Amino acid sequence: MTDFTYNTATELMARLREGEVTSTQLLEQHIARVALHDGPINAVVVRNFEAARERASQADAARARGEDWGLLHGLPMTVKESFDLPGTPTCWGFPQYKDNIAQQPAVAVQRLLDAGAVVFGKTNVPVALGDWQSFNPVYGTTNNPWDLSRSPGGSSGGASAALAAGMTPLELGSDIGASIRNPAHYCGVYGHKPTWGVVPMQGHQLPGVRCIDSLDIAVAGPLARSAQDLQLAIQVLTTPLEQFGPLGWTAAQWRRNDKPLRQCRVAIVYDDPQARVDKSIQDRLHALADFLRVQGVTVLDDHRPVDSAQSHRVYAHLLRAATGAWLDDATFARFQDQARQSDPALDTMRERVWRGSTLTHRDWVEFDQQRAVLRAQWQSYFESVDLLITPVATSPAFLHNQQGERWERMLQVNGQDQAHTDSLFWAGYPGVVGLPATAIPIGQSPGGLPVGAQIIGNSFADPLCLNMARWLETEWCRFVPPPHLA
Repeated sequence: MTDFTYNTATELMARLREGEVTSTQLLEQHIARVALHDGPINAVVVRNFEAARERASQADAARARGEDWGLLHGLPMTVKESFDLPGTPTCWGFPQYKDNIAQQPAVAVQRLLDAGAVVFGKTNVPVALGDWQSFNPVYGTTNNPWDLSRSPGGSSGGASAALAAGMTPLELGSDIGASIRNPAHYCGVYGHKPTWGVVPMQGHQLPGVRCIDSLDIAVAGPLARSAQDLQLAIQVLTTPLEQFGPLGWTAAQWRRNDKPLRQCRVAIVYDDPQARVDKSIQDRLHALADFLRVQGVTVLDDHRPVDSAQSHRVYAHLLRAATGAWLDDATFARFQDQARQSDPALDTMRERVWRGSTLTHRDWVEFDQQRAVLRAQWQSYFESVDLLITPVATSPAFLHNQQGERWERMLQVNGQDQAHTDSLFWAGYPGVVGLPATAIPIGQSPGGLPVGAQIIGNSFADPLCLNMARWLETEWCRFVPPPHLA
């Protein structure tokens, strides 16, 4: 039988419709790929093979009867461990939740199933989804398929690793601190962080939590090996198109995206004092700028929407307020003490973690007011700029380092030590105000590691971001598999 390992999801759907392959055959190929390669990578940590085999058989029988289950009819795929999938555990890496077996699917998972997907497993995450590495005491460490000594990213690290290794054609991830975009960058795949609120988050939480995103930051979205696959998945995940607001889920509408891409005004930011970017990434961004100019696109160098320091400060505090809400009492009390005792003149990530995790409501409202100012500045920016392209992170995939606090860990950027957490600046640039961002591969570093960028658009301009990503994929740079796994 033909090897379909690195076919895109869109290509696989065409082959299924044309009868070149069955869902059962595709599923068995992916299960075999997991058996062959996942030992050292450790990405697909929850395996739902028997239930998937039964569903694939049902999908084939339905197709033979002339039935159409939807856009993903019979497609094998995986989802991030943090999403509920019936009959499988959802633990977010916490040992105390390793036997938390889901009874109902997350809403986003249900939409994939309603479109005909065959979900055969779940992929690894860091504890509490809180790292740009993916390791936990329940499932262990996920390694980057390009270099097993390096991180695949996080928190959707297992997702990106499985995609890059050819173990799944499509993934469902989530993003509050670049948890879709960062793993895509480190593993050389695609990911889309949608406009906040257009993909429901219910079923992406641990027991006792009713609303995982009470602070307007977290989103769910797809990862894939092509921009076209992102478009396919977003169509499924956003139907019906909704937005969360104070009155519940309400109707939303995509912005018009019929502007020819060559007529777009595209700004590119290569670096920032808040988070210095490695030359290997900057060089590829300059190559992208050169390509766009040759194509007739108006490129605006270093044209910025907001004050970087202010944006990062607001994001860091609101992010930590969001994650700090679920701290246990002892940790919360410790952070309160550390915040009170810290030097008011110090404002590093360490202090932001302590202070942001324990904000008073009054202080949180003040940061939310500052966010409203940033949101207005972004809206004004997009009156003259169609898209903004920036780094996703400050370096290619870094060596595993699981010791100490995240802000204490160092990586090398342009030969200098840099805290892991500096890269959160690029996560929060669009994230703090809920803007869409599509992570794309833009080449490789001199050391042979994947390099990515993010295409940021106005709220509800997801289709324009994805159209640009698909054009660049077709005309300039696309996914390539790790050479030893191709």
